[in-house]
Amino acid sequence: MSDQAQPAGDEIEVRVAADPAQLPVLRAIASVVAMRQDFDLDAIADLKMAVDEACSMLVLNAAKGSILSCRFQPAKAEIRVLATALSDNDEWPDTGSFGWHVLSTLTDTVDASVAPASADPGGFTLRIELSKRNGLGHE
Repeated sequence: MSDQAQPAGDEIEVRVAADPAQLPVLRAIASVVAMRQDFDLDAIADLKMAVDEACSMLVLNAAKGSILSCRFQPAKAEIRVLATALSDNDEWPDTGSFGWHVLSTLTDTVDASVAPASADPGGFTLRIELSKRNGLGHE
């Protein structure tokens, strides 16, 4: 998915400073999106914690002054989240870390990658994509 792609339909994209102070905003949005999709309370809590963990990982590795982008893509019984940030290095992700274990436990799928960013400003784009299905199994 391109950083320039526009959200479609019920998708919500939020761009904030890659700063820990912004994490409560992203948790709140995750909660509202999950409630709108009629997720049960456990699935809402898991999604909020997963978004917090994924975005925390990105913030910790983000270049100073960069932007954290978080796109929420709701479907019938699933929400996909794509979060990206710009980094100065490509040594990421650490899939053996405790944070990665927490993230993979809270979600149904999770994937991460790093790729060279565009020439301006350069660096590397860090990406985490995750999905969470509703525990109620509503279709």
